[in-house]
Amino acid sequence: MIRTFFRKNLLFGAVLLAVAVPSAQAAGRIDAASARPTVVLVHGAFADASSWNPVIAVLRKWHVAAVAVDAPLTSLADDVAATERAIAAAPGKVVLVGHSWGGTVITQAGDDDKVSALVYVAAFAPDVGQASAEQGKGFPTPPGLAHLLERDGRLWLSESGARDDFAPDLGAKGAKHVFDAQRPIAASAFAEPVTRAAWRVKPSWYVVSRMDRMIAPQLQTATARRIGAQLQSVGSSHALPLARPTEVAYAILEAAGVKQDEPDPHEGG
Repeated sequence: MIRTFFRKNLLFGAVLLAVAVPSAQAAGRIDAASARPTVVLVHGAFADASSWNPVIAVLRKWHVAAVAVDAPLTSLADDVAATERAIAAAPGKVVLVGHSWGGTVITQAGDDDKVSALVYVAAFAPDVGQASAEQGKGFPTPPGLAHLLERDGRLWLSESGARDDFAPDLGAKGAKHVFDAQRPIAASAFAEPVTRAAWRVKPSWYVVSRMDRMIAPQLQTATARRIGAQLQSVGSSHALPLARPTEVAYAILEAAGVKQDEPDPHEGG
């Protein structure tokens, strides 16, 4: 009986130890995950923070924390202020990501000691004194601009523009959702120049959408080269975060210094 008692208690203690003390491999993964930067994502015109949900889902598989800014789209200053609040609230270093108009926002807001890298996703990246509207000079006019509507000083996507130009690779249902859920942007925001250019002092990545009908792919490629970004190219429409979230997330992981073979994305949910 005494022998049985000790055997049972030794077994119970071993189970407790196994639960309470992670393996060296698991502990290493916890330490690595806690040392990773937080990803702060800034959406573009006509969108909101939910447009980053597919990308965030991929980042979570790699145990990378991410937060999407809900920018008001009322002015460059307002969107930068919202982004700066998100940067300040994020723990540790930050990888700052901008899609489309969000690229102008991160160019201004990214000049922060907490920001370790920038990722531009089919985005503008003005230099000091330049506005977003100036970026297209000398490049083909994208067809999607002809299908924008202006009401009360705000720009909207038309239904045909959402379907044929903004998100043609999402299918009819997906493009209709983009149209129905869109948020307009103040037209004047595109004329506001940036006063800081974070890409001048921060390592940058750029994801080009080769099928883009809102920002010319030629402009995107030239922008990536101008700012010295590491360039990746994806055969997608302008709606890259929705249409090709895995490719976008992998560019972000690279900027964050996460090796894509550790941890295993199939482990830990």
